[in-house]
Order: sequence, then structure tokens, then C-alpha cells
Amino acid sequence: MSSTGTEQHPPTALIIGASRGLGHAMAAEFLDRGWNVVGTVRDTTARTPLRDLADRADGRLTIEHLDINDPGQLPPLHGRLAHRQLDVLFVNAGTTTNERTPIGAVATADFIDVMVTNALSPLRVIEALEDLVSPAGLIGAMSSGQGSITNNTAGGREVYRGSKAALNMFLRSFAARQVETQRAFVLLAPGWIRTALGGPDAPFTIEETVPLLVDVLLSRLGTPGPAYLDRFGETVPW
Repeated sequence: MSSTGTEQHPPTALIIGASRGLGHAMAAEFLDRGWNVVGTVRDTTARTPLRDLADRADGRLTIEHLDINDPGQLPPLHGRLAHRQLDVLFVNAGTTTNERTPIGAVATADFIDVMVTNALSPLRVIEALEDLVSPAGLIGAMSSGQGSITNNTAGGREVYRGSKAALNMFLRSFAARQVETQRAFVLLAPGWIRTALGGPDAPFTIEETVPLLVDVLLSRLGTPGPAYLDRFGETVPW
């Protein structure tokens, strides 16, 4: 268990986008480490893996509803969580489209969809819920190594790359406005993972990757300021 909590009062992580994939696996990993978890799902009617996890969690996992692209859902969610203090707020959101299309040929609607989901909506969530996070807690989001401008030597996936670079900039700007806090701000670049987004050809599994990601997050607790890190805790160039 993290030193941020005790046996009587375990720490709490809010995972935005926890219905399946990396978000679900992160929720499970935090539970395994003794944390309480709040996980959000977009569809309240579907039977997701998160609901199966909740059935086995002895009341330590709370499921909340949130469509990350609907800002009107944020005030009600804040109200439902207002009685809780969060030690970690982590936003796991991502979509992609037109991976092989040069940026000048991408349809405007597709561009907007990816940029809103990957860059704007995560920061809307963070700005709406940040006051629930402990002054010494952590706020983070799932980025990508493809969001690194420095490392982009091959091109391709240009809308996705641009959206993650924008996410990195937005969270870094948010952190710059929070200089008086002791919070950590973390952008995670997990690598190419076998998920619905990553596809079946990705070299890394969720099972081998997620414990490393949680290790990185926990290692940053108590270290103020922004960081852009891979799954081994190494700095990714902006």
C-alpha cells in the first residue's frame, strides 16, 4: 500500500475511462495494492469488465458514469464525489482515425473528434475535479510516445500525434498554473500495447505493462511538478 494512506484509511484513485483495456487494468492494479478506486464508464447499461471487477472488490470499487466528451456531466459527477478526497486523479482517454491520411487530407469532423477526445476533454475533467485531489496528490493522463515532437522522425498517425502533443501542452500549462501546490502532474507514455486502440500486433500486453505504469505513478507522489514519462519512469522528450 502507498504511504499516502493507512490500513484504516486507504488512499483513493479516480480512473476516468476504466470500463476496459488499460483503464480497467489500472483500476484492478490499484485495488490489488490496497487502494480504493472510483472508475468511470461511459455506458451505464452495458456489462463491462469493470462491473465484474466491482463484484469481487468488497466495496472498494465505486463505478460512476461519465461521457468524457459531455462537459455537462462533470458538475453532477463532482457533486457525487464531493465527500471524497482523491490521492490520484488519472484520465485514460484515447481515440484515433485516419492513421495513414496526411494531415491536410483529414476530414474536419474526424480531426475535431480526435482532438476533443484526446486533448480537450481530459483537461476539462481535470479542471472540473482537481479540487477533490489532495494537495500532495497526483493528477495525470494517458499520453503516448507519439506525442513527443522531438521523437517524431517518421511521421504518420498525424492527427493522433498532434492530439497527444496538445494534451501534453495543456497539462503542462495546467501544472504551470498550480505552482503553489505539492501535486505531481504526470503524462504517461505506455508504449505500444495490445488494446482495442493499439491493435493485435502491438508487442506488449496489458498484463506486463500496467503494473509498471502504476509503479511510475506511485513513484511520483510527493514530487511536485510535471513529468512526461514512459512505463519505466524514464523521461520522454517533449
